[in-house]
Amino acid sequence: MIGVDKIQDIREMYRNGEPIARIARKVGVCEPTARKYAKMEDLSPEMPRKREPRHSSLEGFERFIDEMLEEDRRCWRKQRHTAVRILDRLRNEHGFKGSYSTVQRYVKEKREEMAAERDARGLAGFLALEWLPGECQVDFGEADFRVRGVVTRGKYLTVSFPHSNVGLTQVFWGETAECVCEGLANVFEFIGGVPGRAVFDNATGIGRRVGDEIRLSELFRLFCAHYGLSYSFTNPYSGNEKGNVENKVGTHRRNMFVPVPAFSDVEAFNRRLLEQSLSLSDGKPHWRKGTPELDLFEEDRAALSALAPQRFSCRRWETRKCSKQGTFTLGGIHRYCAGPAWAGKEVAVSLGAFHVEVFDPKTGDGIASYEREWGQAPTDSADPVLQLRLLCLRPGGWRDSVVRKSLPEELVAFLDAEPKESLSESLRTLRDESAEHGWKAAVEGMQRALGATGGLGRASVSLCAANAASGDARIDYGKDAPDLGMYDVAMGIQKGGAADAAVQL
Repeated sequence: MIGVDKIQDIREMYRNGEPIARIARKVGVCEPTARKYAKMEDLSPEMPRKREPRHSSLEGFERFIDEMLEEDRRCWRKQRHTAVRILDRLRNEHGFKGSYSTVQRYVKEKREEMAAERDARGLAGFLALEWLPGECQVDFGEADFRVRGVVTRGKYLTVSFPHSNVGLTQVFWGETAECVCEGLANVFEFIGGVPGRAVFDNATGIGRRVGDEIRLSELFRLFCAHYGLSYSFTNPYSGNEKGNVENKVGTHRRNMFVPVPAFSDVEAFNRRLLEQSLSLSDGKPHWRKGTPELDLFEEDRAALSALAPQRFSCRRWETRKCSKQGTFTLGGIHRYCAGPAWAGKEVAVSLGAFHVEVFDPKTGDGIASYEREWGQAPTDSADPVLQLRLLCLRPGGWRDSVVRKSLPEELVAFLDAEPKESLSESLRTLRDESAEHGWKAAVEGMQRALGATGGLGRASVSLCAANAASGDARIDYGKDAPDLGMYDVAMGIQKGGAADAAVQL
């Protein structure tokens, strides 16, 4: 059927007395089609009807197609027959003379039939698997997180223990081997041991499946050797083999990530998240055994192997050659800066789950450190601190500087409105606090000072940056806490209190 617009044009031109041949040329259809719609009496919509399959030209060839599709079940999904390839084989191997559309329709119907059979087997029930204490399942979930005011789609690694139904979760921005190893190492240290076996979903994050073969990353193999971790992988289309962790992924999303959690430091958030995810099992009986989950989790813990003497360094090493500007790229789109001194030279790059560190390959000295960038959008992580010193001497370059692009919008708006002298002083404050407490804490301190005082006084920024760098930890003075009551008395006298000063003092 042609489009409604063309039908309207055909009928309008026909009513105006134009011949069918001219209408067909103008609209771009054949004459029989133009005649059909020009003279059609009823254009009312009809109930859609499913066409009965007609494969008369396929008689005798169906079994060959069925064999190819059955063979595909055992092959890697990217090396299965397409309808075009099936048609080629039928023609070359069996002398088939029919059309592509005939083969394509049959292949589509047969695949739907095979999928329905597979679903029916699934509905018939799965074998209940028994999990020993200390064994775990591992899988990734996806959720939104508000990071420094920006909603970001992230991943979270969930490790569940089917024996106790306890699950522990860690947030990451990718599903690489570095993220998997970092998450597992955090969980192992939290529970105080190494599980007897870890079951993964189809090599997610730690390798890739090619047909029946799973090719693991070198980092993950070293991680398992370091901790003595045994591992296995589920079979494709076998959800019952990892049902516990899949349920736990959904449970954690609903109970811990609704509403969208907000944080500025994902590593600090992860440390809190381990306790929070464990608390979900507090007072909860096991869904099948009836025993409290935390009691069963003690059996899981008792079955763990001892931790390695040292924590595994969950980072991958690469060598990168810097451009003429002293930058290099990771993943093809994420640009990092080693500094102008490294233009045209090679640097050693350490890739962790959250950080990218750059080193001198000869001496091992650190050159720069960045938060690792993720996603499909190109990024430029040139260290603003590298330009901050020069910018303090030449504040006229503020508008086009990397420093300006690296600051939050509210700080940029305030600094844009400052006169030149005040801008220079604010930049020097940022420089000094970055050297003292780090770039991240210095920026956080400036934001807090601006929100609290409406300005960027050096004393206010220094105090706020120190608090941010310390994680806002409160000082516990214990029994030696000073008595500040005398200050209250003094303030009462200074304000002209009615009591006699001698009596109060």
